[in-house]
Amino acid sequence: MDKNKSIEALQFFVTHLAEGAVVHKQQGMIFKSQGFIKLGQKYIDHFNEEMGWVEKFTERILDLGGEVKFEGMKERELIKNPLDYVKADLAIQEPGVDMLMKCMAELKDDPTTYDLLKDYLKDEEEDLYWSQGAMDMIECIGAQNWLLQQL
Repeated sequence: MDKNKSIEALQFFVTHLAEGAVVHKQQGMIFKSQGFIKLGQKYIDHFNEEMGWVEKFTERILDLGGEVKFEGMKERELIKNPLDYVKADLAIQEPGVDMLMKCMAELKDDPTTYDLLKDYLKDEEEDLYWSQGAMDMIECIGAQNWLLQQL
C-alpha cells in the first residue's frame, strides 16, 4: 500500500469537496431567499452531507499519518436561476463520478480508503441521479411546473 498516494487522493477530495460544499450552501441560501424553500433546503442539506465526507476523509488522512492541508478555495460564480444551477451542477457531477471511479481503481491496494471512497461514490451517484431526474422532470412537465414543486 502506498500511503502517500492515498493521502494525496484524499487531500484532493478534502479540498475540492469543501469548496463545492460551501457553494451548495450559498446556492441553497439564494434559492430559499427566492422562495424555493424545498430546493434551497436540498442544497443546504447537501452542504452538511458533503462536510461529513470532508471529516471522514480528513480522519483517514490523519490515520495514515498524513498532514491535512487547507488549500483555500477558488472563486466560483453563484447562479441565481435554479434551472441554470441544476444544469451547471450536473455538468460537474458527471465527470466527477468518472474521476472518482478512476481514483478508486488506483487505490485498490488500500482497502480502507477504497471502501471509504466506494461509500462516497454511492452518495455521489445518488446526487447525480437526482440532478438527472430533475432535468428529465423539467423536460417532461416544464420549467414552471418543476419550479412550483420547489416552493
